[in-house]
Amino acid sequence: MKISVPRNSFSTLAPFLAVVVVVLMFQIYAPDQPMTFQTWQFVAAQTVVVGLAAVGMTWVIISAGIDLSVGSVIALSGVSAALAVEAGWGAVGGVLAGVATGAICGAYNGILIVGLRLPPFIATLGTMGFYRGVAKWVAANESVRPEDADGLSFTAGIADWIQPVAEGQWLAPAAWLLLATTILGAWALRWTVLGRHTVAIGSNELTARLCGVRIGQSKVSIYALAGLLAGLAGVMLFGRLTVGDPTSAVGIELDVIAAVVIGGASLA
Repeated sequence: MKISVPRNSFSTLAPFLAVVVVVLMFQIYAPDQPMTFQTWQFVAAQTVVVGLAAVGMTWVIISAGIDLSVGSVIALSGVSAALAVEAGWGAVGGVLAGVATGAICGAYNGILIVGLRLPPFIATLGTMGFYRGVAKWVAANESVRPEDADGLSFTAGIADWIQPVAEGQWLAPAAWLLLATTILGAWALRWTVLGRHTVAIGSNELTARLCGVRIGQSKVSIYALAGLLAGLAGVMLFGRLTVGDPTSAVGIELDVIAAVVIGGASLA
């Protein structure tokens, strides 16, 4: 009996095989420091910020776009969350402020791309500097550290979410959040109207337009979703640093894009 192997099976398994190779290399060159389950828990906790942003970036790249401003959006969202907590909005207000800031930035990217017909690379390259400047301006060019009891409690709570897990836990709560977000994002990409429109736009925008897809509305929604998840990543980063730092996440867009490409999305 002949067993057929799908042609794309290797490309699907390649990222996992690469991880295995890296682990084996560490075991060979550092045999006195074996990889333990706690090591994997730590790695999972440290990937939350990049992972959340990568889920949104996946939608953007599948739609044949790119978002170079994601690092600046993360920084601005973290500053917004810190300012909201400092102003007495509480934990929920801080999270909502950070997420809303990210969504607004993402939607603005989409509006620039659709309204001015700018290439995504050019549009988001410009907003990358703009959002970073706004973050420094609203933070008065310094880190924002909530000093009241509510602010300290909030940052400590978020820090507990993203720090390596305590004894008896499988993963940090933020790692479970990343896993749930990834599964939900993959499901939405396959089964929702916006997800199907995203794939259609990325495959052939002209054909998608002729089929009745509202290209402009869909693109704005896609970039807004990416911004929302970048905003959530900014809130997580704020909790890790315990401050809203306008100079944080510099260059993280390269890590995010690399994560998406390694995960199987194509930049072509």
